[in-house]
Amino acid sequence: MYSWKARKLESKVKALIEGYIQKAEKKLSVAEKLLHSDDYEDAVSRAYYAAFHAAQALLLTEGQEARSHKGVVTLFGLMFVKTGKFRRDLGKYLANLKDDRESGDYEAFSYVDKESAETAFREAKEFVKEAIAYLTSLGALS
Repeated sequence: MYSWKARKLESKVKALIEGYIQKAEKKLSVAEKLLHSDDYEDAVSRAYYAAFHAAQALLLTEGQEARSHKGVVTLFGLMFVKTGKFRRDLGKYLANLKDDRESGDYEAFSYVDKESAETAFREAKEFVKEAIAYLTSLGALS
């Protein structure tokens, strides 16, 4: 394992971080389009994946990779929220987005409506914005 602050990351890891952030931004864009076309369940799903990919990029700076969606949420909480690097509400956003995505994707009758989809989009957008700011401050993004 490596720590971003302990030494420079190899260019391969930096490329992965940039790739995850590009993917996060793309998912946010798609989520916004789906929200405007009243496709709320899929908007929530894409919003979650935006935050999920941003969290994966963040975990790489700590030498971590999760093997599951729950693992990403858990590791983000341990590595970034409990250490004070990120606000507690951002950890809650990620967990709530995961739960809402699962409800929309797997439940026959989900509770995802316009208001919850708008909340999901807003929270994912803030999560990605904060992730980009942090990664930029570390020099992990060009």
